[in-house]
Amino acid sequence: MRIVKGIPVVDGIVIARSFVLQDESYLLPPQVAVEPSPEWVQGEWERFQRAVESAKAEVRQVADELAQQAPLGEAATDVTRIMGFQAGLYEDPTFAEAVREQIEAGIAPEHAVSKRVATYRKQFELDPFTRRLLPDLEEFERRLLRHLLGEQRISLRDLKEPVVLIARDLTPQQAAELPPEWVLGFATDLGGKTSHTAILAQSLHIPAVVGLGHITGVVTGGELVILDGRQGKVVIDPDEVTLRSYEQRRERYSVLQRALEELVALPAETLDGHQVRLFANIEYPEEIQQALRVGAEGIGLYRTEFLYDERNPDPSEEDHYAAYSRAIELLGDRPLVIRTLDLGADKFVPEGLDHEPNPFLGCRSIRYCLLEREDVFIRQLRAILRASVRGDVRIMLPMISSLEELQAAKAVIEEVKGELRRSGHAIREDIPVGIMIEVPAAALMADVLARYADFFSIGTNDLVQYVLAVDRVNPKVQDLYQPAHPAVFRLILSTIAAARRHKIPVSICGELSGDPHFTLPLLGLGMRDLSMAPSLIPKIKRFIRSITAVDAGKAVDTMLGLHDATETLEYLDARAREIDPAFFL
Repeated sequence: MRIVKGIPVVDGIVIARSFVLQDESYLLPPQVAVEPSPEWVQGEWERFQRAVESAKAEVRQVADELAQQAPLGEAATDVTRIMGFQAGLYEDPTFAEAVREQIEAGIAPEHAVSKRVATYRKQFELDPFTRRLLPDLEEFERRLLRHLLGEQRISLRDLKEPVVLIARDLTPQQAAELPPEWVLGFATDLGGKTSHTAILAQSLHIPAVVGLGHITGVVTGGELVILDGRQGKVVIDPDEVTLRSYEQRRERYSVLQRALEELVALPAETLDGHQVRLFANIEYPEEIQQALRVGAEGIGLYRTEFLYDERNPDPSEEDHYAAYSRAIELLGDRPLVIRTLDLGADKFVPEGLDHEPNPFLGCRSIRYCLLEREDVFIRQLRAILRASVRGDVRIMLPMISSLEELQAAKAVIEEVKGELRRSGHAIREDIPVGIMIEVPAAALMADVLARYADFFSIGTNDLVQYVLAVDRVNPKVQDLYQPAHPAVFRLILSTIAAARRHKIPVSICGELSGDPHFTLPLLGLGMRDLSMAPSLIPKIKRFIRSITAVDAGKAVDTMLGLHDATETLEYLDARAREIDPAFFL
């Protein structure tokens, strides 16, 4: 048994066989040991040898091409070293012998290769000199597997049994292709608690653990694994005691889920009568029906950048219009808050946007729309404004850091309105235009910005990142990403106060809104509109119905007297467990 610890992003316990996504184009089939007949062993061994010869030929060809292109000197030496290292592995008799032993034991060559490479990887990680060869080792494995699988490659859509998907990372396109009846959960090498992969897992309501380091190098396809989405663990090949313990926890979790379903028709109201409105964050219109089924009162954040992907990198005005019209149709008279494009950073990077050394601080989001591609911004605004006559639509501008940016964006909106009027399109003239408060400068200037914005929505994922100078998708500094930091809550408090002074609505749409640890202090700060992943709505509703606004206010008084994130989180954890122990089974 082996346990790998990562970052929990979606609660739940899954016990199933693993399915390893080796790269973006193919899956490694489940490992199935067979009773090896001499004919089977010989056939698989010959298949392995053919793959090795094909891969070697490819390496030689690539090496020749690169050597001709590379300038003389150090670059040529690097080319020779990299390709020579891979060629040496193909020639290594101990590698071939290890694979042969596995085949003779009834293991398919694909898994024999992965097991042997995993052994090399562990050895390489121990030495600083060999550690630098790890990317070359991974390339060697990918190349050989590609030749081994050949026409046997299968896509995510071809799954026919329940699995835990193991991958380096998942793109939005891959996530959209996950068959929910078969992919019960997933675990990835990369990602953070608020990365795009985590957001996708929440929208799909699939238990997930991310930031596991190199889980793809530890698990082989077909192994029994336990995915613990609450504690952020993956247990590989569990022993009987561990397996029974998790089976019992899974049953208790199922009981809690059934209890949450009974709350759907009930209001999110505190014990002393304070109403809270719960909205959903979505990426696609198709999520709206599920959001309404679990009790969402509207959409508080529509992440429109998910219209952009590898298949449609430059959606047209009509693509935008169709998506927004569909969302409005599904919502009826409920509100739809459309966030304008937040491209760049950890999300889809449009063609033509230069690589930046620090994309989170670069030309992303509203900066991209105003500085790089105002035509893309205008295209989206035209679609939103045309759709606005069909329902309760609101525009939300992300990453605003100054009054100048807000005024510039609003000026573009007014220009687009004028163009649409002149061309005979009906639009909603008084469509609300609000902003996300996710940059410290905006939080500090909230009193000024509130005079020009129709509403605020606090985006805590980026706000925490920028306040604490912690990359929210970098697993190495995840322990420093602390939403409970007193500085974060002081900015949230001042933002709420500014909104109240200017009598504009304020909501919160980041990770904090769906975490029961923070429900008590958010209500105590005066927050009455929360937007979160649809799957989290029943849990937060239950928590709200278990507390009083008076008690929430007292909790904030206690929090503001604490001076660091650790003691704040310990206090909030203790209070949350006291209020509803079932969430922490």
